[in-house]
Amino acid sequence: MYKRIVVKLGTSVLTGGGRHLNQARMVDIARQCAALYEEGNDIVVCTSAAVAAGRAHLNFPSLPPTITSKQLFAAVGQLQLMRVWERLFDIYNIRVGQILLTRSDVENRQRYINARDAFTALLDHRVVPIVNENDAVATEEIRVGDNDNLSALVATLVSADLLILLTDQPGLFTADPRSNPNAELIPEVRKIDETLRGLASGSVSGLGTGGMTTKLQAANTARHAGVDVVIAAGSERDVILRVTAGELVGTRFPALGSRLESRKAWILAGPKPAGRLIVDAGAAEAICFKGRSLLPAGVRKVEGDFLRGDTVLILDSAHRELARGIAGYTAADLRKIAGCRSDDIEARLGYTYGDVAVHRNDLILLTD
Repeated sequence: MYKRIVVKLGTSVLTGGGRHLNQARMVDIARQCAALYEEGNDIVVCTSAAVAAGRAHLNFPSLPPTITSKQLFAAVGQLQLMRVWERLFDIYNIRVGQILLTRSDVENRQRYINARDAFTALLDHRVVPIVNENDAVATEEIRVGDNDNLSALVATLVSADLLILLTDQPGLFTADPRSNPNAELIPEVRKIDETLRGLASGSVSGLGTGGMTTKLQAANTARHAGVDVVIAAGSERDVILRVTAGELVGTRFPALGSRLESRKAWILAGPKPAGRLIVDAGAAEAICFKGRSLLPAGVRKVEGDFLRGDTVLILDSAHRELARGIAGYTAADLRKIAGCRSDDIEARLGYTYGDVAVHRNDLILLTD
């Protein structure tokens, strides 16, 4: 059913809720991945718990809660984490390779391609990539911030068919099951709206950096890239094998459309938006339902200070996100030509880069 699968493992899954790596849990995950591998599937593991592993290896020293302390734990923990994964996959005669990423590794188009090529080389040679954010060197400016969203970027980068987000909860519920006994599991989500985001907010494990909110963000990114997503409990028996077999486990988010071509995948997974364009109703309809480019005439407000070629968000008058795309003009230029006809651009600016603010070929829809 699926050929290329990304499995994201939260800290709460890998520690079993404790302070040390739960190697019994980890060997069971390796067993399931090995079974899929032996069937000819490509497996990518996005692992958390480097900081937890480093803290445990150093015998839980009392250090201030600073970025530097986290970098220390991550630097030590990455080594410990990879040793465990290497040993466990070696049981099944499977080789693994480590890839450490930051946001800056996918923001630049050439570096994005280089990262994609590294994954391709590993997978082509039947080596399982073990991925984590490079917390030992990452600063706030270049961080993805959590491994949920990192796994969505990786799923987009490798053109995965399925992303499995394993956590300490069975999936997304109608309310927080730890405080509301009437909460019910939502088996499938086809539309992510503000009501659903409200359900996800506040649901955290307390062990990692992600909660249900980040998992919802990750699911939204991946499904727009043509990837099926499932949120499920890592403690569930044979959860990876059952999900890949199509069994209804956890909460499933079906892909929206087919896989994106490389350039559009980069727009979705790569640079953070540098600004926002608020558009009128006519432009919103043209973009979402008629397959049109965004013209300056439809732009009502320009937010941010971006350059030509930067990524921008496109929102409607109610500030709902419609699309993400590459700006054809700088923010300063767009403020001058917002609302004007395309044939008036040169008269206002003294030059022109073309008729459109964001071309359709450089635009990804974010609506369901």
